[in-house]
Amino acid sequence: MSVDIAALRAEVKADQAALRQRYEETGDAGELLRQRCVRVDATLRRLWTDFAMPDSVALAAVGGYGRGELYPASDIDLLILLPRPAGRALREKLEILVGHFWDIGLEVGHSVRTIAQCFDEAERDITVQTALLEARLLTGNEKLFASFERRLRRHLDPLDFLEAKRLEQQERYLRFNETPYSLEPNCKDSPGGLRDIQIIFWIAQAAGYGACWADLERHGFLTREEMEHAVRCEAYLRQLRVRLHYAAGRREDRLLFDYQDLLAREFGFASTPVRRASEQLMQEYYRNAKAVVLLNTILLQNMEAALVPASQQAPQALDAHFQSVGGLLDVRDETLFKRQPMAILDTFLALQEHHELHGMTARTLRALWRARERITPEFQGDPAQRAAFLRLFQSPRGVIRAFRLMNQLDILGAYLPNFGRIVGQMQYDLFHVYTVDQHILQVIRNLRRFTLSEFAHEYPECSRLINELDRHWLLYVAALFHDIAKGRGGDHSELGTVDARKFCEQHSLAGEDSELVVWLVRNHLVMSQIAQKEDLSDPEVIASFARRVGDVRHLTALYLLTHADIRGTSPKVWNQWKGRLLADLYYLTLYTLHQGEVPPAHGVIAERQTEAMRLLRYFALSATVHERLWKQLDTVYFLRHSAEEIAWHTRSLYYRIHNNQPVVRARLHLDGSMQVMVYTKDQPDLFARIVGFFARAGYSIVDAKIHTTAHGYALDSFVVLDVFERDTHREMVAYIEHELEQRLIRQGPPDVPPTKLLSRQVKHFPIKPEARIIEDERGDNYILSLVAADRPGLLYTVAAILAQHGANLETAKIATLGERAEDVFLISGGDLHDSASRIRLETELMERLKI
Repeated sequence: MSVDIAALRAEVKADQAALRQRYEETGDAGELLRQRCVRVDATLRRLWTDFAMPDSVALAAVGGYGRGELYPASDIDLLILLPRPAGRALREKLEILVGHFWDIGLEVGHSVRTIAQCFDEAERDITVQTALLEARLLTGNEKLFASFERRLRRHLDPLDFLEAKRLEQQERYLRFNETPYSLEPNCKDSPGGLRDIQIIFWIAQAAGYGACWADLERHGFLTREEMEHAVRCEAYLRQLRVRLHYAAGRREDRLLFDYQDLLAREFGFASTPVRRASEQLMQEYYRNAKAVVLLNTILLQNMEAALVPASQQAPQALDAHFQSVGGLLDVRDETLFKRQPMAILDTFLALQEHHELHGMTARTLRALWRARERITPEFQGDPAQRAAFLRLFQSPRGVIRAFRLMNQLDILGAYLPNFGRIVGQMQYDLFHVYTVDQHILQVIRNLRRFTLSEFAHEYPECSRLINELDRHWLLYVAALFHDIAKGRGGDHSELGTVDARKFCEQHSLAGEDSELVVWLVRNHLVMSQIAQKEDLSDPEVIASFARRVGDVRHLTALYLLTHADIRGTSPKVWNQWKGRLLADLYYLTLYTLHQGEVPPAHGVIAERQTEAMRLLRYFALSATVHERLWKQLDTVYFLRHSAEEIAWHTRSLYYRIHNNQPVVRARLHLDGSMQVMVYTKDQPDLFARIVGFFARAGYSIVDAKIHTTAHGYALDSFVVLDVFERDTHREMVAYIEHELEQRLIRQGPPDVPPTKLLSRQVKHFPIKPEARIIEDERGDNYILSLVAADRPGLLYTVAAILAQHGANLETAKIATLGERAEDVFLISGGDLHDSASRIRLETELMERLKI
């Protein structure tokens, strides 16, 4: 046996380079996949022969390689089939052979099994069973492989296999949040990707229906038109995955931002003044993915119907138009929508009414898909259809299922053309991870979950409030319109308000209901902005917001919509701290609305001091425990801190009010945050030293209250979140108290935060820094508003620049929206009174915060 590994490796490399060149000339992805298999087949057979493998053994291709689709960076899956367990000599020979496969540049994934072992594994793992289904003999013992195939056919129960693959698909969908519309989808495994097509053919093969689209058409599962559409969808995904592998230079199935521009150019897209080339590419991808999901649904249902005995599918009439077949809603006459287009919305109402049904039959989905073009202006203007559309919101069950299905079938976009325009539209704001239409449906889903008892443990307060709210379905209408004007240019809240008002008028909503929906669309961003960016301890902030909402109904509706909206942007954007801020703003405003007015400042201070004293009595402290500290504190301190915080500070500093040594105290909150109090004689670069320490320790600051006492001590309070979400919270309390105290004692140079590579999102969609300084309403301080790409050390950089300009930080509100930081600081001192100095500070901040 003599194998020239170097020569064979060079040959394999040259073969693949030639195939790539030919592909780039022709753009024929299908031919590339086939030819890669042909070349690899020949190489493997040659090595097998050179190694003089025993005649009793067989070599088979499985998985994607077995079905003849070998993508540029895919593994080469092999099965070495044995008549009996291998002895030592054969095992050693096989190890050398497989090693040579790798040595010549073939990335193989292999298994060595007897026929019995194959089926033992297949019993335990549906993935193994699926791979075996696509086995293709390469070389070796034909009789052994034929025996394997016969047993495989006997072993497979098509209906059981279908159910197992359906469950596997459901689990896969859950991994991708059940949507094809994430901003960086996986073109293989996401809903609407190649895996959705592959599962169709796996089931078809198991059932004996064939292995190509033409076979499925011959069996009556597809019309000619649907088959041609399916061929185009598959060809598109093949092309995309091939180009993605070549662009990445490795196996990469995610359409990352890194590759979207390059792929867009290769697909012939060019940027315009209003749309990026990558946005056009992705919108085409989403349209294709939507079609694949629908195709997958229709074909799996059709094949299941063919496999289930007719006795189990006896139709049960529901009304004149619909029946139940196998737990699915079925249209009794496929020509119904052609004859009576007005029955289209009735289909979704019937699905909501009959909650025992778990979907629609394939022929019903087909009929609805074809009927979408019958939703004309006359249809939209019909009072009965408008009433039916409103009933979809009002149903006690199936709201989300109905709207998602209507969107999938393009019926929602046909009925509301402005919604149709935002289907598949990306949002390049780095905190929305879904397209606009999917974000809207996520928000409706979140609101819907608030109403359901099974989710009450997850959203207890929202569940209580929404079930107390009269006609809570109006929130779903507001959610449908809150972002419908995205991408038009201008303020989407105002533009969406116009759409919402028109909808309410056309659908004859009562005056107060119409006013609520329109008001919610216009103001849907207000509550989150106030909660995250303004000082909630300032009575005037609460008073102003209370005047804006006007009454409890508007306040509660806006709170619920805001909660659902933030949760619907991205799993990373929501955290318990944001939930706490929203709840604080809600209950402070609720109190103000019930009282009819905001108490004067002196009344608020007296109330907080009384409550703080009440809390202090629980610790058996003297009645004068507060006097030494409180006489050093001014009105601003008592307005910015809650009674509970005042009591905590007082208790912590009782014996150390005039101590020259710094005092650091930390405590955990139920929402996962940590509050840290710092008390020390004022010192240069204090704020920079503190924020540098937190950055080094792996904590992000989400709230800061900075105060200087009458006798020259800093009394600062921070709320921080653990960036690494460690399980050592209590140990970290002790660590922070000790380590931060030591740094404040030493007064060394501030810790410089660790450097970190920018995220891919920020790299490809950079955020231009913005800095704006305006005088506050009282004229005592200045408000600094910053927008920048979030990264470690951002707050440290801001602190260092403020220190250089002699500006004092009073409060900080830190809002992180995905990769985007939107922070607000209350500052004073220095030369801020001079407009030219403020401009210099703004300019330096923007320069230093550039990426």
